[in-house]
Amino acid sequence: MLAIDIKNVSKTYADGFVALKDISLEIKKGDFFALLGPNGAGKSTTIGIISSLVNKSSGNVSICGVDVDEDFNKAKSYLGVVPQEVNLSIFETVEQIILNQAGYYGVSRSLANTRLDFLLKKLDIYDKKHAQIRMLSGGMKRRVMIARALIHNPQVLILDEPTAGVDVELRHLMWNFIQELHDGGMTIILTTHYLEEAEQLAKNIAIINNGEIIENTTVKELLKQLDKEMYIIDSKEFLPTKLHIKGVEFSKVDETTIEVVIDKQSSINAIIKELDSQGVEISGIRNKQNRLEALFIQKTKKDNFDKGGKN
Repeated sequence: MLAIDIKNVSKTYADGFVALKDISLEIKKGDFFALLGPNGAGKSTTIGIISSLVNKSSGNVSICGVDVDEDFNKAKSYLGVVPQEVNLSIFETVEQIILNQAGYYGVSRSLANTRLDFLLKKLDIYDKKHAQIRMLSGGMKRRVMIARALIHNPQVLILDEPTAGVDVELRHLMWNFIQELHDGGMTIILTTHYLEEAEQLAKNIAIINNGEIIENTTVKELLKQLDKEMYIIDSKEFLPTKLHIKGVEFSKVDETTIEVVIDKQSSINAIIKELDSQGVEISGIRNKQNRLEALFIQKTKKDNFDKGGKN
């Protein structure tokens, strides 16, 4: 069964701007799906149409088998949405906001209170239950928005830039909780500019640019398209004066660090073995650039070039 089924959806705004151009997208139930694209590519419009905040110009959208045009209330009940922008009433308390949301979906007060406490504890903001929103930090507000989206136990959760502006510790807390939700069977749809999130969490991925889907595949298959990978290798001791491995590009960063560029046919393990034979005792190795980020830049730049650079 499909969690989200988008068929031939287009959107043209009143000023004539064409945000989406006949896109089709299928997201299976239980998937962890990343929707990526540069600013203005059509991500937010797509999310807005799925959640009925934006009216499509043409096409069809179904959520868990229910067409949003035929039974809007039922379709929406399957969906939880965490928007990019904070949209909380600053004078209400965390408890009031989340329980009011539960009421919109017909969740009983006793069940809502149980879910509220569970969610606030999982998101590490239980002690803020009675605090007004205006007293919370930006990161705490984002966690409240996640709890609000989950209070009616939706089958599909849309996260639009959920970790924008939050610190590293909080980001990992949110990643772990989102992964728990997915492990429990929830369909997750993620948009993010932190592409390491997509690479680490998502199974399948679509890239949208200029209102069109330019890639729709698994993360694993997409990463296979990378021509080269770049690594930073740290040595325990000073590096030898000369290093040479056929077909490998080296760049010395400092006395104990080198940058290595290899093509996708090469094995990093073979490179490590060869460096060891040349007297390099490796203490650490890491990707210089997130692999998905490198490919994302490559794909969107090519797409813009093919279309004459128009947005």
